[in-house]
Amino acid sequence: MKNLAKNFLVFFIIFLAMAAIFSTFSNNSESVKVGIETMIQELNQDQIKSLSVSGDTVKIELKDGSRQTVRKESGESLSSLLSNFQISPDKLNQVAINVQEPSGWLYWLGELLPFILPLFFLGLFFFLMMRSAQGMNNKAMNFGQSNAKEFDLNNKNQVTFKDVAGVKEAKEELYEVVEFLKYPKKFQDLGARIPRGVLLLGGPGTGKTLLARAVAGEAKVPFFHMSGSEFVEMFVGVGASRVRSLFQKAKKHSPCIVFIDEIDAVGRRRGSGLGGSHDEREQTLNQILVEMDGFEATQNIIVIAATNRPDVLDPALLRPGRFDRQVVIDRPDLKDREEILKVHSQKKPLAKEVDLKRIAERTPGFSGADLANLLNEASILSARKNKKVVEMEELFSAIEKVMIGPERKSRIISDKEKKITAYHEAGHALVAHFLVNSDPVQKVSIIARGQAGGYTLKVPVEDRYFHSRTDFIDEIAVLLAGHLVEKEIFGEVTTGATSDLRQATLVARSLITDYGMSDLLGPRTFGQKEELIFLGREIHEQRDYSEKIAEQIDIEILNFINQASVKAKEVLARHRDKLEKVAQALLTQETLEKEAFEALVGPAASLENKEA
Repeated sequence: MKNLAKNFLVFFIIFLAMAAIFSTFSNNSESVKVGIETMIQELNQDQIKSLSVSGDTVKIELKDGSRQTVRKESGESLSSLLSNFQISPDKLNQVAINVQEPSGWLYWLGELLPFILPLFFLGLFFFLMMRSAQGMNNKAMNFGQSNAKEFDLNNKNQVTFKDVAGVKEAKEELYEVVEFLKYPKKFQDLGARIPRGVLLLGGPGTGKTLLARAVAGEAKVPFFHMSGSEFVEMFVGVGASRVRSLFQKAKKHSPCIVFIDEIDAVGRRRGSGLGGSHDEREQTLNQILVEMDGFEATQNIIVIAATNRPDVLDPALLRPGRFDRQVVIDRPDLKDREEILKVHSQKKPLAKEVDLKRIAERTPGFSGADLANLLNEASILSARKNKKVVEMEELFSAIEKVMIGPERKSRIISDKEKKITAYHEAGHALVAHFLVNSDPVQKVSIIARGQAGGYTLKVPVEDRYFHSRTDFIDEIAVLLAGHLVEKEIFGEVTTGATSDLRQATLVARSLITDYGMSDLLGPRTFGQKEELIFLGREIHEQRDYSEKIAEQIDIEILNFINQASVKAKEVLARHRDKLEKVAQALLTQETLEKEAFEALVGPAASLENKEA
């Protein structure tokens, strides 16, 4: 309707413009229209020089150079007209009379154009309107067609395994898929069946899509990319239709790879919805299952899917014959992070003193996407400072920006709040420095970043995959240190420790309910967390324990927090003088790097000395 109204408005304006042009041409003549009586009077007074007759129009040229136009009666000649008015022949002999016969294309154009031109524009208007309606019909007919994106094999940005750093085990597992695609006959001769599907499991930003493209790049086969959310629409049957269209397209380009990103959008466990769009999602899933079962032995098509929620997938997707391979992609370790940084820094001018290993050490838990974003932020910071190369200073600043948020130096706080922040962060840093199982302190700052008024940056020496009960108690002690220092120095606490207390409570609860580290309640877990699919992302915990156990959990949480508080208080009391030094240094310098911090408090004690 919008296009129809727009077309009508355009043609209406054009029609008005044409009418204005005709009116202008018709009214913009130099001649003046006069009556027959005026012409007769001028003839009698010898004022006319010449007369030109063209059809029913008589053009008059006066002796003074002016021009006039007279309309005579249709079918009557000029001579009969003049004779009726008894004009003497002497008067006519002094006037040049020209008779112009109306003929040729100009005559027909002048006669027909006023009729043809409006009809032409009306026809053009209806033609465009019909074409627009036909386009809408074509869109409706193509609504169920797949809109999968196909990556060109000759693309210069083709990705291979060389472009994917880390994830060695995942690449080894996927290399089998590459061989299946490149040399299928070698496996078929031995009776081996080509895998139908590969499911990539990993957190956001770990490189699932990149790995899928790398498989296609290594095997040099077409790659069709489609997101799970693109299948499901509000119209019933569209998702299943798009699945059929996608697999028909894939069969025409066999061998090839079909990549479905975020398959959990359509692959969730069936029967958990409340109708409506969820029924459409289940029909789409059923069609995917049918298509994967319909592959013939000679069809060399592999479906690669990616998700970070394998727990919600329907069991029918995961059975053998559909997604035969499940490849787990973990977050990169220290060595992998260094390799990823090298890959993403190839097109960035780094200073000679840049040590990517140090950057990798400061970024535990970062995914490949996080590391790429880190280098991009460092480049932006360098450009803002008008530098030609990226230096370590910008890289360290980018780490803090990605982890915590941008600096807020413009935030104005009072001297009292600045002092409270300095002692608060000094408490965190001191307890973390002198507890055996805490990570080393890399930086302490009272400059606001993101939502934090100040921060203490701790980075583990090495990647750790297992944590003991003592590790968690020490972590809680570090979280409580700022709160305890505020109470000790100022006699009361502030809201600055809110997030620390919340995090400490969560860690203490996880010790009991998830890790079974409570002596009182024993080695068991409490509660089963389930996602209510029809309510979105809401998490529902199904309690499998009584109210009495719930009360004991609350008591045990408080016991863990009290144990950690005792540890933190002992460290703060033993190093009270160093606490004052760090706080005063923060008030004057605002930021302390690792070297400056250790110069004030001394090196951290070794593991043996701490235990002693």
